[in-house]
Amino acid sequence: MLLKKLRLKTINCQFVLTISFLLLFNTLTRAQEIIKDPVAVKPVEVKSNQKQKIDGIIATVGDYIILDSDIDKGYLEIASQGGSIKDVTRCQMLGKLLEDKLYAHQAVQDSIIVSDAEVKGMMDERLNYMVQQIGDINKVVQYYKKNSVEEFKTYFADILKEQKLASEMQKKIIDGVEITPEEVRNFFKKIPKEELPVFGAEMEVAQIVVHPKISDVEKKKVIDRLNGIKKDVEDGASFATKAVLYSQDPSSSPNGGYYKMTRKTAFVKEFKDVAFSLQEGEISVPFETIYGYHIIKIDKIKGQEVELRHILIAPTVSEDALKEAKERINVIRQKIIDKKVTFAEAARTESDEKETRANGGVLINPNTQDTRFELTKMDPTLYTQVSNLKDDEVSQPVLDTDPQGKKSYKLITVTKRIEEHTADYGKDYIKIKDLALKEKQIKAIAKWFDEKIKETYIKIIGEYRDCAFTNNWLKK
Repeated sequence: MLLKKLRLKTINCQFVLTISFLLLFNTLTRAQEIIKDPVAVKPVEVKSNQKQKIDGIIATVGDYIILDSDIDKGYLEIASQGGSIKDVTRCQMLGKLLEDKLYAHQAVQDSIIVSDAEVKGMMDERLNYMVQQIGDINKVVQYYKKNSVEEFKTYFADILKEQKLASEMQKKIIDGVEITPEEVRNFFKKIPKEELPVFGAEMEVAQIVVHPKISDVEKKKVIDRLNGIKKDVEDGASFATKAVLYSQDPSSSPNGGYYKMTRKTAFVKEFKDVAFSLQEGEISVPFETIYGYHIIKIDKIKGQEVELRHILIAPTVSEDALKEAKERINVIRQKIIDKKVTFAEAARTESDEKETRANGGVLINPNTQDTRFELTKMDPTLYTQVSNLKDDEVSQPVLDTDPQGKKSYKLITVTKRIEEHTADYGKDYIKIKDLALKEKQIKAIAKWFDEKIKETYIKIIGEYRDCAFTNNWLKK
């Protein structure tokens, strides 16, 4: 019953589940919107024998209003991303919009600040992606039914700011939600045996990584270049412009190198150590991480949070260095094949990848923080590399290029296979813990809505007052 309830939640609760975690916005992560050519999007049909409804306010939440046309725009957004709108009612769509507005309204009340620089960075990234999909900024403007690029940007900036406020509010609500082993155990016990989830086939994967050696001459070239950029900025040049022109970090360079982070943000230690050692306005000296060399400029410090910009430049790898790396990894592979050393031992002593070396090369699933990868959800590149490997077979050297363009050679092996099976508390504790935590987060969100709806001015007009909402928007 418990899992059934989770599955049968309406669009509102499905939306809540996706907060795991809008961070990454992340992140390093950020959700990207796929916009199709407007010609391919079928417009909403209006029957000739019906009167077309005049657009107007249908709801108010605090300082925010919702127009009837906002519901149609919601449908358009879902359709543009390839989603089905067949079973989504206008009442459900309004329910989601009401949630978004309440999140954003309360974020303002709680003094959550979204800076203009953040909004601009988000807009630049989203617009670049849209233009890549469609090919022309004017088609984007046409798709959103605006009269000019400037009108669209003003409209889109307001949307992005509201979305960011909402996501920050969601993050604030769930950040404090933790779960104990006893709560996980009780959650599992409550699931009827016939309703236990079935987990798909999984595997554990290990790798050995060899990075090509970069010469001191190439390192010095990059350090000198970054020092030159630093001097230009100190003489009055724009750091953001330099980041757009020269940074090799694809996640931040379109945004002028902008990041907002705390000590808990998932950046490498060296980067965080430098970021939190600087004062506002200060620019670091060039420093090295696994990605290359960086300089950082601190824009703002707000308590435990910093807003910064950075520039990343990686030294050039020569063909000779690549050849030497391949020869080295072939020697390692032969030792494993000849059983002179196990894969795990070779990873601990020979691999250049710090994150996996101590664990015998075993990879951690970034989505679950577990060592298992479900085949149907595995990264396509990784799946291609391991799908044909037999147990304990060692792959041929694989030339890998990361998002920053950095090349390395890898050996990959499958260390364990787990067939499709019904959930087992001992074997699947991490997955069960994740389900239990999500349920607790949903309850925290529901409690928050109950409290905030009572103390916030909310008004719903006309036929929408007949909707059967999940939350008590009508305060009955």
